[in-house]
Amino acid sequence: MYSNMGYSNGHHQQQERVTTHRDRVRRGGRRSRESLRVSEHQQQQKQTERKPTTPCTDFDVAYFHSYAHVGIHEEMIKDRVRTDTYRAAIMQHQSSIEGKVVVDVGCGTGILSIFCAQAGAKRVYAVDASDIAVQASEVVKANNLSDKVIVLHGRVEDVEIDEEVDVIISEWMGYMLLYESMLGSVITARDRWLKRGGLILPSTATLYLAPVTHPDRYGECIDFWRNVYGIDMSAMMSLAKQCAFEEPCVETIMGENVLTWPHVVKHVDCYSIQIEELESITTSFNFKSMMRAPLHGFAFWFDVEFSGPAISTINNHVPSVIASSKNHPMDGFQKKKRANPNETLVLSTAPEDPPTHWQQTLIYFYDPIEVEQDQQIEGSVILSQSKENARFMNIHLEYASGGRSFVKESVMR
Repeated sequence: MYSNMGYSNGHHQQQERVTTHRDRVRRGGRRSRESLRVSEHQQQQKQTERKPTTPCTDFDVAYFHSYAHVGIHEEMIKDRVRTDTYRAAIMQHQSSIEGKVVVDVGCGTGILSIFCAQAGAKRVYAVDASDIAVQASEVVKANNLSDKVIVLHGRVEDVEIDEEVDVIISEWMGYMLLYESMLGSVITARDRWLKRGGLILPSTATLYLAPVTHPDRYGECIDFWRNVYGIDMSAMMSLAKQCAFEEPCVETIMGENVLTWPHVVKHVDCYSIQIEELESITTSFNFKSMMRAPLHGFAFWFDVEFSGPAISTINNHVPSVIASSKNHPMDGFQKKKRANPNETLVLSTAPEDPPTHWQQTLIYFYDPIEVEQDQQIEGSVILSQSKENARFMNIHLEYASGGRSFVKESVMR
């Protein structure tokens, strides 16, 4: 998913701005009574039995509204890496879906719900708070699946499903994995409805960080002003740096731009992670540059994996994936290569993999740092939900190299 408080999915209406962040607005908004399939008495009874829901803020309403724009969904569906991987994951886990009850969190146009129905699901609850749910209902009807796919127009926190579910599927990932805070809705669905031993797709996610060099980008935006049609316009450079690099940039880089093996900022197990863990994430890093080059900033990207569940003996309700650190890197580790790539289906947004609409997220310095081969680059990063709007992300980056230290603060909004 992705969102941009202007052109939904965070992609401002194709404004030529490298900092296009997606306002992926998929779930949460108004409820459609006719689609909830639960009597008013049952709803009132259930409301008294469970914790109060998180209030729907004005920011949430704007977020959901942005996902009503067809352009966002068109871009996501046309991302073949994304869509083909989800369809392959559904077919790979068909034995866990066939004849079972599925909930699709943030269903958008309903394409993943339909894939699940085609895989033999007994019933699919397609939940979305955006008005795109209206079109999803029509898509379901046009494909003669109304008896299997039930579209619920509302937030996961608010709608009612009168049974436990066997499978949760969701395309919840935002830029930098956690931008948009949609994972919280998946956690809520898991805790409300998922059977013990149920399946969550994707099952794990890993956010990475690495230092990068990108002289072309820096030259296009900054060095350009040194000589403009023979005129020295270097007085513009300070403002140009601020405009180009103040906020995180969503763009595509290549493997050769990356100076070191990536550092694991956060590993997410969708079967066990709690909402509180997403409020603030802190990690320290220590890189060693593999080449002599100007260090222009840091890049973030992520992988998600579609593996099956195993019953945890620790928690009697929530299943978790039992995995070794060999296959699932722990927070703070550096990952040199993907272990056993043929065993688990992976959707990657890494620079060396085929590009996706998520691209990579870059934090650029105002001025590059020249680093030598084997020179250390160390520091820490804090990712925290904005107090202004929990769907925004504050980034606090401290870094040092060659005896110099710096701090960079930015907000992904």
